[in-house]
This record gives sequence, structure tokens and C-alpha cells, in this order.
Amino acid sequence: MRASPVPALAGGTLLAIAVILTALNLRSAVTSVAPLLGDMQQDLAVSAAWAGVLTTLPVLCFAAAGLAAPRLATHLGLGRAISCSLVMITVGLAVRALDGPALVLGASLVACAGIALVNVLIPVVIKGSFPAKIGLMTGIYTAALQGGAAIGSALTPGLEQPLGGWRPALAIWAALAVTALVVWVLAARRHGATWVQAQVSETRRSLLRNRLAWTVTLFFGSQSFMAYIVMGWLPQVFIDAGVPKLQAGIIVGMSALIGVPIALVIAPLAARKRSQSAWIVGLSTVGVIGAVGAMAAPASHPLIWSIAIGVGQSVFALALTVIALRTKTTGETVQLSGMAQGFGYLIASAGPLFFGLLHELTHRWTASWILFLAVCTVQIVTGALAGRNRYV
Repeated sequence: MRASPVPALAGGTLLAIAVILTALNLRSAVTSVAPLLGDMQQDLAVSAAWAGVLTTLPVLCFAAAGLAAPRLATHLGLGRAISCSLVMITVGLAVRALDGPALVLGASLVACAGIALVNVLIPVVIKGSFPAKIGLMTGIYTAALQGGAAIGSALTPGLEQPLGGWRPALAIWAALAVTALVVWVLAARRHGATWVQAQVSETRRSLLRNRLAWTVTLFFGSQSFMAYIVMGWLPQVFIDAGVPKLQAGIIVGMSALIGVPIALVIAPLAARKRSQSAWIVGLSTVGVIGAVGAMAAPASHPLIWSIAIGVGQSVFALALTVIALRTKTTGETVQLSGMAQGFGYLIASAGPLFFGLLHELTHRWTASWILFLAVCTVQIVTGALAGRNRYV
């Protein structure tokens, strides 16, 4: 059954604000943990294996919950599904700071599951409520998401001492989730039952046998595969090359921030074109140059290599844009978003593992970077195909 069209201004300013506030929660909840991980291990008396599980939870949740999101949206309606997800994020962030190791893991699992559901459903909101502004809203959403990641990583360490420890420094991020929840509920109520029904009208045919759907999925998965390598290992690559630890952290932070202006500018421009392939190939090629530089001479120009890699990683905004542009209805967008992000994040979960394993086996970073470049080639090919003006 085809979904009925939603007016271009159905979302309005309030819904746009709700999308932005929601996006700010989708990475800050994760990146706020990394700077405090050492203090958490010491206070909770846990092993490095426990820390590894905690840092791996997000990407595994993104995969599992991503596959479940379409069914949840169909049964609850899009507005209620996102509201429930924001409740999960709020509760998880607040509760994870209350007790011992088991509760931290359990509450983090709840929060990450909520984040994963929203990851899949927000592109559907953009497709259904801003059909004439898909590129612009996707760019704004992506910029807010990346900005939230930077804010979570940068602000949390400074909150630890004035708030009295890592627990309140982590718990305070629940306030941002509550704010997003309140604004989202107010925005969703304006649409009523008609808006919910239009967004989640079920498409009966499966996309699992659709070649274009798998192309989009491989494009999203290869991009995410490299993104988690960059977040997890790029600082260590520079540190091993002799770059001071603080400088390495700042340099890699630049690679994330560079994606904000690119998302705001490139995504809207690309969405206006019949094909997004040239933009995808162009940005990805810059990323290849950065990766080759980081592999061959990491200490010579680390800032240049990091920024170039960040430009390549900014193709994430186009990956989300493509999900909306390659579908004709919001029902299809739900399906394609769930498939691309569910299987895509499952692919991504192997990235940091194999990148680190190759380094451990060879005691050098060369083999790891060869893997990175091979996956980057997959991204370029699948991105060029996914960017063409076709529909699933």
C-alpha cells in the first residue's frame, strides 16, 4: 500500500527543532563515556574486557535495533516510536550512573537501543515531513549529530570535577534527552493520527531481494566501517608515530568537526541533483588521500591527513540523503533505512576489531590501512551506484 503524501510544510519549525534536539542526543550519549572510561574502570574495579564491551555496545545496538525499527514504527506509529525511544535514552542515561558494573552495562544497553531506533526513524521523518527540503534537513540533522558527538567528548571531562565525579557528569546528559522528548511530543501532537498513519504505511514487498537496496546498505555499511575505525584508532596511529597525546586528540577531533559545515552545504546541494554519485566519489577520494598520507607519513602532516579523512567521512550525510532519495514513499523509507542501518552497522562492528587485530599481528599499521583503503574502494563503487537516480 502506498503512503499518502505529506505536505512540504507539515513539519514546520517546531518539528525541525525537535529533529535537531533529538540528533544532539544520538552521539553525545556515547562520546561522553570515552573521556571518563579510565575513571569508571578504577572506581568500579572492572577489567579492560568490561570496558571493551561498554564501548562496543553502541554499534551492536545500532545493528540489532535498526532491524527492529520498521516493525516498531508500523505497530506504534512513527511519533510514538520515537517518543518511546527518547524515553529509553533518558532512562538509560540517568540510571547508568546509579550503581555498579552490571547496571552501567544494562542501562547503557537501554540507551543505545533507543538511539539506534531513532537513527533509523529520523530519516523517515525528514522524508515524510520535509519532502521538498530533504537535503537541507538531512544536512542540518547530520551537523547536529556530529556536533553532539563533539560536545559530548569535549564538555564531559570538564563537568566531572565541579559535579563531583564521573556519575553526575554522565547523568547530566539525560537532561538533554528530556528536553528533546518534550519538544518531540509537542511537535508530534500537531500531526495527529493522519500524520502517524501516513508515515508508517506498510510496504508489503520485501527489499531483501532488491539489488539497489543492498547497494545502499553496502554503501552505508562501508562508510560506517571506516568511521568507527577513525573514532577508535586514528588517535593511536598518530601517537605511535610520535605525535603528543593531547595534540593527537585535538587533531582527530578536527576530522569530526569538518563534517559539520560539509553536511550543511554539500547535502542540500547534492539532493537537488538527479544524481549524487559525483559528490560521493569526490568526497571519498579526498578521504583516500588522507588515509594514504596517514599510512605513509603519519607524523609529517597529521592535521592535513586528519582533515582529509574527515572530508571523506562527511559522506555520511550523503548516505542518509540517499536513503530518502532512493525511495518513493515513507513506508519504503522505513524499510530501506532499517535495512541499511541494521545490516550496515553490523558490518561496521567488524571495522575496529579487524583494524586493531591486523596491527597486533603485524606490529605495524600498514596492513590495517590497506584494509581501510580496500573498504574505501567499496564505498566509492557502491556510493556511485547508490547515488544514481533510481528507486528501490
